[in-house]
Amino acid sequence: MNKSFCVPGLEEEKKFWQAGYVSVAGCDEVGRGAWAGPVSVGVVVVPSERRINRVRDSKMLTEAERERLYGRILEWCLDWSVGHALPQECDEFGMSEAQRRAAQQALAGLSDIPDYVLVDGRWDFMQTGRVKTIVGGDRYCLSIAAASVVAKVTRDQLMRRLAESYPEYDFASNKGYHSPKHKEALQQLGPTPIHRQSWSFMEKLRP
Repeated sequence: MNKSFCVPGLEEEKKFWQAGYVSVAGCDEVGRGAWAGPVSVGVVVVPSERRINRVRDSKMLTEAERERLYGRILEWCLDWSVGHALPQECDEFGMSEAQRRAAQQALAGLSDIPDYVLVDGRWDFMQTGRVKTIVGGDRYCLSIAAASVVAKVTRDQLMRRLAESYPEYDFASNKGYHSPKHKEALQQLGPTPIHRQSWSFMEKLRP
């Protein structure tokens, strides 16, 4: 089966519910490759008795589709949280540690620590003790796909608010990622306090 074309389901989550774990969550991160803004980690605790339709990996959805799904996911899930690591943390500690800090903040925002967490990718940045990493999990695991949407929309909302303070960088559109207008602003004006100052590309873009 080609999982890249799968509709996300609850097959992975069911394994843990059947094994006696009551609370199962999905987890995903966004913002790792951005030039500015935080790296954000979303955690969504999903119900075993109810499904939700049209949820996909956030990268496979348009911004409008993600925005529409966001409220539906929050109504559907049992609990959710998004943690952020600031650009300064990315610079000081490196991306791996920043990602771990964002994950710990997300966990702290939940009512209770989940019995099991399904994490997209190969690396356990949650470090809760009961974690399963799933490569490509955001494409076929519903809890992870839901977490990806919640994390992406939450971070996008934050970047749109920050865009009001830094209009030249077009954060409302690019969300802190590379774009021609973002690159041009960096070359002309230099980095803002929300840029990741230690990233190697920054030396080439300073005015």
